[in-house]
Amino acid sequence: MTTKKSKEPQDDVLLLEKQKIKLKKPGRYKVILINDDFTPQEFVTWVLANVFRKTIEESRQIMWTAHTTGTAVCGVYPLDIARTKVEEVHRLADEAGHPLQCQLAKEEEE
Repeated sequence: MTTKKSKEPQDDVLLLEKQKIKLKKPGRYKVILINDDFTPQEFVTWVLANVFRKTIEESRQIMWTAHTTGTAVCGVYPLDIARTKVEEVHRLADEAGHPLQCQLAKEEEE
């Protein structure tokens, strides 16, 4: 909270007025998995389980959604965490020689 000092001209009284600072919630970002025809499904499932801490069943469901619809949301995070997850997916895919990609999308506010 910040305070605003004001001094009345006729008095030697110092008044402090409280001002509320309205904080904005940090933005949240979806990490979206993008389907490709070259990355093995088993690798995608493994990445989802290890990077996003999903169960094997959840990982398979997300992988299958991406496979059948073209994309799937892996999770929703604050920006820094979402960026880190995307970078980790890309690093693991590059190391394994797969073209697996994911991207960020700002979550719509309610």
